[in-house]
Amino acid sequence: MLLEKSFNANKKLEPELKLHLAIQLGVPPRQVAIWYQNKRARWKTQSLELDYNTLQVKLENALSEKRRLEKDVKYLQEELRKAQEMMFGMNDPRANNHQYQHQLPFVSCNSTGSSEGGSSSFHEDNVHDHEVLQIDELYACLIGADRSIWS
Repeated sequence: MLLEKSFNANKKLEPELKLHLAIQLGVPPRQVAIWYQNKRARWKTQSLELDYNTLQVKLENALSEKRRLEKDVKYLQEELRKAQEMMFGMNDPRANNHQYQHQLPFVSCNSTGSSEGGSSSFHEDNVHDHEVLQIDELYACLIGADRSIWS
């Protein structure tokens, strides 16, 4: 159809085009203008519906990702809690540490480098060969560690 082709080429109806289309179709220019106005309104509505559907899909994906990340956070919090329990248990002289000595590796940290950027390395040994890191030492070790181990 001539009006459809014209609309797809130009969403705005110029006076010269309106007159030209009216002559070709044998209808009054006002009828062409009304058709364009109605078509533009339908086109905007369809465009909004498509935008809405796209946003809905993005929202669903974001919510799904949020749920996945929340599960990851819960898992990591539980792992941290277990690690803290083990660390506190090994640091407590009143606790029976014999259960940990043969099951858990000891993690130590050696830091090197200048104030501009040092590096840290982790080493595992048996617990009975070395003292267990204190919390502040472990924290310093983790903070100074290369960020690539976190990803």
